[in-house]
Amino acid sequence: MALMKKEIKSGSKAHRSFQVERAAINDDARTVELAFSSEMPYERYWGREILDHSANSIRLGRLSSGGPMLMDHDTRDHVAVIESVQIGADRVGRAVVRFGKSARADEVFQDVKDGIRRHVSVGYIIHKAQLVEIDEESGVDTYRVTDWEPFEVSMVSVPADVSVGIGRSADNVEKIEFIEHAEIVRQTEIKENKMPEVNVSEIETRGQKSGRDEEQKRAAEIIAIGEAYVKYGVDKIASQAVREGWTVDEFRAKAMEKIAVPPTASDIGMSEKEVRKFSFLRAMNALANPADRKANDAAAFEREASDAFAAKVGRASRGFFVPAEVQRRDLTVGTATAGGHTVATNLLASSFIDLLRNRMMSLRMGAQLLTGLVGNIAIPRHTGGAQAYWVAESGAPTESQAAFDQVLMSPKTVGAYSDISRKLLIQSSIDVENFVQGDLAKAVGLGLDLAAINGSGASSQPLGILNTTGIGDVFGGTNGALPNWDHIVKLWSNIANANADFGNMGMLTNSRVVGQLMRTLKASGVAGFIVENFPDKDGFTNGGGARIGVSNQVPSNLTKGTAVGVCSAIINGNWDDLIIGNWGALDITVDPYTASTSGTVRIIVLQDADMAVRHPESFSVMRDALTN
Repeated sequence: MALMKKEIKSGSKAHRSFQVERAAINDDARTVELAFSSEMPYERYWGREILDHSANSIRLGRLSSGGPMLMDHDTRDHVAVIESVQIGADRVGRAVVRFGKSARADEVFQDVKDGIRRHVSVGYIIHKAQLVEIDEESGVDTYRVTDWEPFEVSMVSVPADVSVGIGRSADNVEKIEFIEHAEIVRQTEIKENKMPEVNVSEIETRGQKSGRDEEQKRAAEIIAIGEAYVKYGVDKIASQAVREGWTVDEFRAKAMEKIAVPPTASDIGMSEKEVRKFSFLRAMNALANPADRKANDAAAFEREASDAFAAKVGRASRGFFVPAEVQRRDLTVGTATAGGHTVATNLLASSFIDLLRNRMMSLRMGAQLLTGLVGNIAIPRHTGGAQAYWVAESGAPTESQAAFDQVLMSPKTVGAYSDISRKLLIQSSIDVENFVQGDLAKAVGLGLDLAAINGSGASSQPLGILNTTGIGDVFGGTNGALPNWDHIVKLWSNIANANADFGNMGMLTNSRVVGQLMRTLKASGVAGFIVENFPDKDGFTNGGGARIGVSNQVPSNLTKGTAVGVCSAIINGNWDDLIIGNWGALDITVDPYTASTSGTVRIIVLQDADMAVRHPESFSVMRDALTN
């Protein structure tokens, strides 16, 4: 007798609850060992569920790659990181989580130690479940989940209804859709050796299609993950992953990097109309003229938005905040503002973030910009992988595991200023608005760019590439040296020897060095200079096939031996591994007094930011390049 097999539709989400054992708390290391899953049957509204704990049934990639410990399944309330995961011989999933040192994380950790917070809920995705038993008397069928994926662990205040063992949080019930599939055989029929007939031709056909089916499965799973995490921008890399043949695990690791740092954590919930309504000019004009009631009334909306952001992040502005949503907006021709309709007729203005990118050569080289951050962040970094071993017959390979650590970033404040005329502040044209934004972006961008390249890491500065420990070094000479083709090749080979020569590879140096390379032959007596062309309007040229960016933010006043203050730097690297983070919003203040005699107003811009080189081996630097 046969019955219809059902599978839970791939992507169905669920949660289960457990309790923290206080004996497993390490106060010094700030770690807690907890059980997050088992094979105990749970009754759910669609049937009895058993999570299979064999090695092939659980996808542990997300948790093993520095998975998050959240509060109440809220991705914006990240309090700890999962350091290790294992499935024991007792078929129980256990994890060691380490709590952060922020005020929020410390509060939760203290509650765990005091026994106040005891309930743990694991969030997981069901990819496949097989019907294994039908109970016609009770009507509750049993399903074994043979493919499932935990993606986060949460502390929860109110677990689900423990009387029926449902692990979902009380306010987070997911609908699970069942789809009909092929036939299976009752367990009693198997015992009686009534096995189904085998269709040989069908198996042969299936074998011919298996390669194509596997490729379709890979692409479908990658696209599904991208669609599930659209708000984190994962969908934008899904098509690249499918096109370039990434494995699902490779794509999932990239996706987790984006999910670990939500790009809109500081958004205050402005509508599209409100975002377009916000005016830099009105806000600055009100600050420049505090006694002008009309100017202050006109900027009431900007003040309200600034106050809402201040309340969200828990700190006051020095003047007014420009929310993250406003920094990302696009201004278009014909948009009306509270100060009147635009007077521009041929303009498509970019967002402040895009303007910032255009001002920062490090971003144009390929560095990653994370915006709208709240609190300190930790980005997972793969530091070592499993190894293969040759073994004799009946031998066993030596156990090896992938290793991970974290790149930590915390906000540091950069300040810059720009002078703008008083008459400019009372304009309402989009082109003037964009002009002001561009001026502010230039002021902020120069400071951020310089820190990304040469930040000292001391005196409240971020740590830039040139001062990062572990990057490759190319030495010119005791007292410096004119750069030559040998130096250029070494800048590449340092990275290639570390297997890091991929991604957004390119060199960045200043105009002095590029001018020198345009006059330097690759080899004596051989036609052809290292750099053949002048940089284009975007600041790029090439040398020997390498992309070269030009920026005088790269220092030309370094010292080597007797060459005091005349050496330049050349930076080569995979710029994907330079991460620049912006916290919250621009904090803008107005000084109407310093340059009042000339009729100008000084605009001071403050921005919280930090930089980090994710993999030092991705960069190589020559610090003693001389120029004639």
